[in-house]
Amino acid sequence: MSATALTGAGPTVVVSDGRISEGPAPADADVVDISGCVVTPGLVNAHHHLLQSAFRSRPDTRFLPMGDWLSRMAQRYRDMRVDPELTEAAAAVGLAESLLSGVTTVADHHLTWPPGEDPVALAGATVGAARRVGARLAFVRGTAGNEPDAAAQSVADIHAAYLSDARNGVSADGMIQLAVGPAGVHSDGPEMFAALGQVAAQLGLLRRTQANEQIDVQVALDRYGRRPLELLHEWEWLAEDVTVAHLCEITDVELDLVAGSGATVTHAPGCDVPMGWGVARVAALRAAGVQVGLGTSGGGSNDAGHLLADARLGMQVSGLIGEPVSAQEFLDIATEGSALGLRRPELGHLRPGAAADLCVWDCSDVFDAGAADALDGLLWAAPGRRPRDVMVGGRWVVRAGTLLTADSRQLAAQLRTTLKQREGR
Repeated sequence: MSATALTGAGPTVVVSDGRISEGPAPADADVVDISGCVVTPGLVNAHHHLLQSAFRSRPDTRFLPMGDWLSRMAQRYRDMRVDPELTEAAAAVGLAESLLSGVTTVADHHLTWPPGEDPVALAGATVGAARRVGARLAFVRGTAGNEPDAAAQSVADIHAAYLSDARNGVSADGMIQLAVGPAGVHSDGPEMFAALGQVAAQLGLLRRTQANEQIDVQVALDRYGRRPLELLHEWEWLAEDVTVAHLCEITDVELDLVAGSGATVTHAPGCDVPMGWGVARVAALRAAGVQVGLGTSGGGSNDAGHLLADARLGMQVSGLIGEPVSAQEFLDIATEGSALGLRRPELGHLRPGAAADLCVWDCSDVFDAGAADALDGLLWAAPGRRPRDVMVGGRWVVRAGTLLTADSRQLAAQLRTTLKQREGR
């Protein structure tokens, strides 16, 4: 039996065989000093686009109307020729960045499937990157204008290739999860939602999509005469197995619709605020009984995969719309809130029996001096802070701010080289 004991001025956290353990630490436990630190569950990024780590925002893609932004991003994908090599390099960078920022689980909504590229190989590139760096991955087989039957078949093929031992879409070791998700009603019609809904039901997979982004509202009104959430309700995509990201400027009627459906939602302020799409009403959603998680979205709209920074931003802009959400609430949203949206009750908390995914945050330096409460200061103080140590499933993946599972600088160099070679073609 392998055991670790994290000890300091507060309660000792005991890890045994990859789980949070109840009771005293064994005499032979590896003891880690956490004096002056705060220990939290590993953060859970409920909405990322890992491929966009290779396409971080550039001056010509910032502050654009969403239609123009999507067009320029699509052209960049074509110019750089998205394939398994580029997909793996981008995913490895995004996942390594996540671990170094305290994120132990990432839901990757992959939307780019170029003609001629094997979907199983593209998905496998991201799965391989996650295995390589030691992060938990929820891979969402997304769509954006693809052919419905082919997309549904690829879900079954990906499941057979990488999750043959899965139960309810989660691999036996808990490290890989599969879900399905159209980009939104602006890109896919009822046929795609029906096809992916059917294969999800057959394989026991969760469903995820996006709604109330700028173009989503515009296209839904122009094409169908309804707002996105009305359409999702009609197409049977508001239900307990569905998570909807963004939900910018949700109306009272829409809020009641979501709350009554049992669907969960994901807030993504680090994308929505700079893109000018609006702010999700987190406090009102939670008051209505809706489970809320937190995501960064991708590098094309949010240059960083730093979920704690986005929790801080979400907390700050909640005051702007007159529906404030506290630091402790946002920490809960970024951990257990996101985990419950993924139907992963073993993640996002440190109660006995939980998976030992945790972060050690050093709060002993000048950046936190004067903070009245360490947990409150975790978000309010030290913008952009990174954890000292990170553990996933009882295994240290970051120690003293350094990634242990791979050379992060080498991953960065690999992506830069790949992009430079393609730019020169």
